[in-house]
Amino acid sequence: MLLRDIAHSRAGDKGDISNISVIAYRQEDYALLERELTAERVRAHFAGVVHGEVVRHALPHLGALNFVMRHALGGGVTRSLALDAHGKSLSGAMLNLHLGEK
Repeated sequence: MLLRDIAHSRAGDKGDISNISVIAYRQEDYALLERELTAERVRAHFAGVVHGEVVRHALPHLGALNFVMRHALGGGVTRSLALDAHGKSLSGAMLNLHLGEK
């Protein structure tokens, strides 16, 4: 199953930091998100894109996880040559993560 089957996401950025929230469609799916989406797994999913640490913040009452990814935007909006210097497409890439695989 793909992450997008049970959750949606939102992205933000500041400088060279991308911030992605993953929100379960149904509260009962939150436990699966919390178990499967570790900071290490997300960092591995974005290998080659995220060059710094990934920190996960759990928001159980919202059924959401928030990931702060440092050195993820090629230096930031004003320095990056990336097509999407803001990193909004990273939230779509996050939703392509397969659940149940390590």
